[in-house]
Amino acid sequence: MTSKQRTTTAPGLGANSLAKRNLAKWAGGRGSRLGPWPVVVLCLVIAAFSLLPLGFVVGATATTGWDTVATLVFRPRVGELLLNTLLLVLITVPLCVVIGVGGAWLVERTSLAGHKAWAVLLAAPLAIPAFVNSYAWVSAIPSLGGIFGGVLISVLSYFPLVYIPVAAVLSRLDPALEQSASSLGLGPWRIFFRVVLPQLRLATAGGALLVSLHLLAEYGAFAMIAFDTFTTAIYDQFRSTFNGAAANMLASVLVVFCLLLLLAESKARGSARYARVGAGVQSSPGRLTLGLFQGPSQLALIAVSVLALGVPLWHVGRWLIAGGAAIWQRSDLLQTLLSTFGYGLAGALLTIVLAFPLAYLVVRHAGAVSKVLEAVNYISSSMPGIVVALALVTITVHNVPAIYQSSLVLVFAYALLFMPRALVNLRAGLAQVPYELDEAAQSLGKPPLVAFLRVTLRLSAPAAAGGAALVFLGIVNELTATLLLAPNGTRTLATAFWSLSSEIDYMGAAPYALLMILLSAPMTYLLFVQSKKAAGQ
Repeated sequence: MTSKQRTTTAPGLGANSLAKRNLAKWAGGRGSRLGPWPVVVLCLVIAAFSLLPLGFVVGATATTGWDTVATLVFRPRVGELLLNTLLLVLITVPLCVVIGVGGAWLVERTSLAGHKAWAVLLAAPLAIPAFVNSYAWVSAIPSLGGIFGGVLISVLSYFPLVYIPVAAVLSRLDPALEQSASSLGLGPWRIFFRVVLPQLRLATAGGALLVSLHLLAEYGAFAMIAFDTFTTAIYDQFRSTFNGAAANMLASVLVVFCLLLLLAESKARGSARYARVGAGVQSSPGRLTLGLFQGPSQLALIAVSVLALGVPLWHVGRWLIAGGAAIWQRSDLLQTLLSTFGYGLAGALLTIVLAFPLAYLVVRHAGAVSKVLEAVNYISSSMPGIVVALALVTITVHNVPAIYQSSLVLVFAYALLFMPRALVNLRAGLAQVPYELDEAAQSLGKPPLVAFLRVTLRLSAPAAAGGAALVFLGIVNELTATLLLAPNGTRTLATAFWSLSSEIDYMGAAPYALLMILLSAPMTYLLFVQSKKAAGQ
């Protein structure tokens, strides 16, 4: 037998093995840039449904006519809204990154006293809805408003979106690179900026994108302090004209804003791999001694916690005490709580199921197709809940009247709105699962689907749980889409709170605010725990 013949009949390289490899490549294995065709088709279907709100905006714009479009877009009012929104994003996002990354580094990599307690406290503000935060700060400072008020409330509400993923990544980074840099004479600060910080790029960019999208879509927090953004203006226009051209044009500008943010995040994210493959056990990272910086670090974290947790909890408690037992005797309180819990669970499950195929495609088969499909889903979520809601109202009324104003449509709207929360977590989780493990399982005779279920899906489960917790939090706090899409007679904690606080009945709104916080708190803690489990702690 010749050398060539021996090679072709060697174990693992026989005809059957080669056929399996060719079939896997044809079906979209790692050798295929596009990805497995069933996953691609599923992602295309999901993307098509995600484009429904955008199609509504584009269709409304096309029927308006260019002259009217130019008149409505190029006017001083749009310039004012653009400036407010731009300043809000440019100031809030860097502050959230500084607080999130700085807090995560102190908790995970330094000798910070009480670091375990601080780890929970820095994640806890995520359980307080932004409009409840605004309600508390208006109670404390009735004159609060403008860009200062918008930035203050936004930073205190959204910095955990950066802190949680960055802390999870910091706690599981292999310290080998840092040890090598230290042996070359680099000091702690140079190691942080030159070695550690670049490895946080994926988590930081994802968290910053989530903060940006929340700023573009937030309505209640800014309406309560009378700070005008595109979202508040769109809501006011739709409320007065239902389907007016002015609101459609504002929504179009907002979509362009979202596209620019997606391009910036994609550029910042890069294409580097963050998974570790190799022999040996990863050592635990050491903690930098703070020394004289222990006191200032504690004071900084105390200040953040007091502003983000102390102020809202104090004022909610103050209104509860002022209202007494009478405010707890509303007949719809229990039903409202159960309704909110049910919608949260259903929406979180649907969103994770829809987001997983796309996250898999983006991480394992990165390319132009996956980036476009990912961007399509972000576009829908960037639009205010009012735009998504009215798009679904229009579509269901004219095409599927049987499901108009049903729970099915409302849960679908939640999935469209909160897909990025699941995508960012799933994407980061899948990036930490080496694809070599999948290939190793297949080389041992496991079919691709079985290898995926036993390896990739199992290892990415903590990220999926974290994404589901974030989606649940979003649904509990969602306001505008719920107001329009909820079945008649259905109330959630958010809509009940908004109805009462809009009437300046702050005492009556306090129980709903407290219940939202109590319902969100376990999900926030679950998110924190899952991030630690993903880090192996």
